[in-house]
Amino acid sequence: MNILSENDSFIHLSAVKNKTATRAEFVGRIITMDNDLAPVARQRVLVLLAVFLALVNTALAQKSSDEPYPTHPIRLVVASAPGGGSDILGRLLARKLTDRFGQQVVVDNRPGAGGIVGAELTASAVPNGYTIGFVSGSITVQPAMHRKLPYDVIKDFAPVTVLVSLSYVLVAHPSLPAQSVGELIALAKAAPRSILYASAEIGSTSHLSAEVLKTLAGIDLLQVPYKGTAQALNALLAREVSLGFYSAASTAPLLKSGRLKALATSGKKRMVALPDLPTIAEAGVKDYEFISWLGIIAPAAVPRTIVTRWNRELVAILSQPEVKHQLTDMGYEVVGNSPEEFARDIRLELAKWAKVVKAAGIQPE
Repeated sequence: MNILSENDSFIHLSAVKNKTATRAEFVGRIITMDNDLAPVARQRVLVLLAVFLALVNTALAQKSSDEPYPTHPIRLVVASAPGGGSDILGRLLARKLTDRFGQQVVVDNRPGAGGIVGAELTASAVPNGYTIGFVSGSITVQPAMHRKLPYDVIKDFAPVTVLVSLSYVLVAHPSLPAQSVGELIALAKAAPRSILYASAEIGSTSHLSAEVLKTLAGIDLLQVPYKGTAQALNALLAREVSLGFYSAASTAPLLKSGRLKALATSGKKRMVALPDLPTIAEAGVKDYEFISWLGIIAPAAVPRTIVTRWNRELVAILSQPEVKHQLTDMGYEVVGNSPEEFARDIRLELAKWAKVVKAAGIQPE
């Protein structure tokens, strides 16, 4: 039995291929017909509807990948507040990418919830390559910190590349009577919960780096969370708190001017930018190592050609001698890996941080 006449044939597949039909036209026709269909016929209609929409999405994706890219400005969503290390690097890359793409790449700062706000915006964006995300390693921490997130880190993003890896500098206000990690630990043990440290939101790298130190050193420091890294750094400068973990990029001028002092770095090896500063492990906290990264992601359904283009352009920028030199001075180690390598790293990081958060005794929200 024919459910439909030839004139009501669901907007022929030739129209799909030619992209002349729209979802609205098709769904509108289905709604008009719905009341006239028997239950069995209606079920068949719904099956055909699902097939049609799948074909439309495939056609649109093919159309997107065939079009020149980019043809208009691109939004780079930086999941942190202005003024921090991520923002500094994001703006540097935006300038370079603008030159290479021939279209403006505009930084859109979206701080909040340890990077969740910016990541959610990226995940839900139209997957056409005109909204791209700039995220930190905290994106792999948040699943361990929250029972429910508005996105799935594996399913909702297309990894592009890890730009840089970085360790952090443990810095203190000059008024703190400790000149080393050893002295800090002694001070904290003598007066538990008397030393305040600033961090960005709960679950941020500046939060977890301090929590891991607390666990391994057997001390109790009090966290004071702020909206972003820049605000946390300002709090330290204002002496609202005594300590904090920050990138070398955001603290270098403050260390040179004497407004802050550095106690150690968080990595496995010393920073090239601060060769005389010991690591926390060297200073006596065995097995301490805290390294993060900054990277580029896109919405999951972005055409592969766009992911490949972004990866190629970014790797080329990171390979420029002046860029590598600038990033090294900022305390970064250039990476520039492939999308496949980045995807593998994300899976490994998710497993690692689940263990770290559990060991630190942090309860998911």
